[in-house]
Order: sequence, then structure tokens, then C-alpha cells
Amino acid sequence: MPKGRQHTDNRTIIHHAKPHCNSHELYKGIMDDHATAVFNGKIFIHPDAQKTDAKQSNNNLLLSKDATINTKPQLEIFADDVKCTHGATIGRLEEKGMFYLRSRGIGYDEARSIMTLAFAEDIVSRIRHTALRKRLDTMLHERLNMKFE
Repeated sequence: MPKGRQHTDNRTIIHHAKPHCNSHELYKGIMDDHATAVFNGKIFIHPDAQKTDAKQSNNNLLLSKDATINTKPQLEIFADDVKCTHGATIGRLEEKGMFYLRSRGIGYDEARSIMTLAFAEDIVSRIRHTALRKRLDTMLHERLNMKFE
């Protein structure tokens, strides 16, 4: 969640070298102000990794017109019998969702925080380690200036 003029650079590499490997990578970025970010994720499927199931998704939320993300999800497949997908999305907060919250008396900043929190919680809620999940929830709420409940 870079903001101001911060820059985040994330690079991931996953190697599948044996048969019946599975990986489901979901990376989400949230950029605000003049922040910039890079995501470069690469999945290698080696020749012996038949029956591999690999998915890579990179979803990004731009909270200002000056924020940018450069994303490059990649697959290199050297096996024939695999199921692999990759993709990336870059978008802004949904106008309909913002309108819905605003029409119920929620101010712009709070509505923006609620929508951003919902985007991020998709990742945080998947973390099985309780202490880590709670710490990330706290950090997220602090960053969004929201009370943590």
C-alpha cells in the first residue's frame, strides 16, 4: 500500500519441477497519491512437472489519478499436460459502490476506506496464522484511518 511518493517493487518466482504441483498466487496492490509499484511474477513449469495446476493473479487498485502500477505476470511452460493461467487487473474504486455508501450518509473519505478495506481483506482473511492476520488487519486499519474492531 504505497502512498505519497513511495515505490514498491515485488518480484516473485515459482518453480514447478515435479509432477502434480499446485500453486495459486494472488497478489494485490493498492497505490495512492503519486505512489508507484512494480509487480513481476514468473512461474516456471519444468519438463517433468506434468499435471501441474498453477494460477497467478495480480489485481491492483489505484486510489488517485497520479498513482501507477507496472505489472508483468509470466508463465514459462516446458511441460505438455498442465493447467495454468495468469492475469492482471488495474482499476479504480467502483463508482456504484461509492455511490451506494455515499447515498446512505457515509462521507467520501470513509466510503473510500471501506471500499479499499474490502479489496484488501480478500488477502488478509486468507492468512491462517492468527497473530499475523490480526497484525496485518491492525496495520491496514491504521493506514486507512479506520477504527479496528
